[in-house]
Amino acid sequence: MTVTIEKLENNEVKLNIEIESSVSSWEYDKACKKLAQRVNVPGFRQGKAPKNILEKYVGIAAIQKEVLDSLLPTVFENAIEENKFDLVSAPSIESYEFADDKSLKVVAKFELKPEVNIDQYKGLEIEIEEFKNPEDALDKEIQSLAERLAELKDIKDRKSIASDLVNIDFAGYVDGEEIKGGSAKNYVLDLAHSNFIPGFAEQLIDKNAGEEFKINVKFPDEYHDEKLKGKDAEFNIKLNAIKEKVLPEINDEFAQKVNPNFKTLDELKEDIKKYLELSAKNENERRISNKIFETLIEKTNIDIQNNMINREIQALMGEFKQRINMQGGNFDEMLEKEGHQKIYDQLKDEAVRRLKTSLIVGKIAQEEKINVTPEDIQAKINELANMYRTTSENVVAEIQKNVNILHSLNTQVISEKVTRLLIDNAKVNYKK
Repeated sequence: MTVTIEKLENNEVKLNIEIESSVSSWEYDKACKKLAQRVNVPGFRQGKAPKNILEKYVGIAAIQKEVLDSLLPTVFENAIEENKFDLVSAPSIESYEFADDKSLKVVAKFELKPEVNIDQYKGLEIEIEEFKNPEDALDKEIQSLAERLAELKDIKDRKSIASDLVNIDFAGYVDGEEIKGGSAKNYVLDLAHSNFIPGFAEQLIDKNAGEEFKINVKFPDEYHDEKLKGKDAEFNIKLNAIKEKVLPEINDEFAQKVNPNFKTLDELKEDIKKYLELSAKNENERRISNKIFETLIEKTNIDIQNNMINREIQALMGEFKQRINMQGGNFDEMLEKEGHQKIYDQLKDEAVRRLKTSLIVGKIAQEEKINVTPEDIQAKINELANMYRTTSENVVAEIQKNVNILHSLNTQVISEKVTRLLIDNAKVNYKK
């Protein structure tokens, strides 16, 4: 067997493979025997169909594919290992010539990761705006907890006010036609924290329980549903009930309701302070990390081939489509209105940024010999189990079904370790 390697433009490599006829013929006969065991040829017992009959029944191309699937993975693996190639994608067969009495000739190609040369990644001097918790952050957190523990009191003797919750029936109309998904019965709306169309909740104030009325609103120009953008709408409302939030007194008893582990209000406050400090620390590290990678991307010249960029754009397009559809929009309608090219161009910059970040992380991990340990993976498995409220055994079972999950966990661990290294070695100046 001979393998010659030819480096092409755009980080592509061509493999010219020639396998002697004695090997290829033997593999061909072996493939015939394997296929004969798997298929039922009329008139023959399982595994007993002659080669010439099998060729007519399943087709020579199917047998040749069996041979290629058997021989080539080892050939590719050896070539990649010997030359220390860092691949972007799996090798693809460009062409092959195959005959029983001749050698097997295969031409395959694969893409290499672009070369990454980083002059400096440790000791980077960066400047960011420091995040600090506002002075009233503790009070706001306690107020938020009080809101969650508030009791609801039915109101009969007054009109609704901005801090109430109301139970309503509603139906919306645009141009006289009912809005699809724009109606509901017994919907509970918090007037002070409404995510409805601007102006909707405000018009439910100063109304009596049992009252029926109409309100008029206008859908925002950036609304996700193309048919409703900027449209005037009318809603029929029936206010079924008014409920007042009665906040608990902020004392030791309140702290115990938040968490039985707290005996006093001071213990709760200390816990909140630690949470706020950690949140501020994490936010500043996020800002530092973003600035570091922004700096590295600017200073590192990486020539990324178009194939890589196009694949990343397609991945981003898939994520964008899923997000739009989950928000209730119609991706295909949006794509038709905005134009595929416009969306493509908008995603291209993000695709290049993500690719450069990934390549830089990979290069630093290689330079620093950063690896993933079994303990790292177990920690990630435990994180997923906690996130989805399941057991680590269930997570492992899902990983066994889908190897891409394990690949994703490995990527996350490497990225986190590299990011930690960069943050710990950066010189950070906070803007005055």
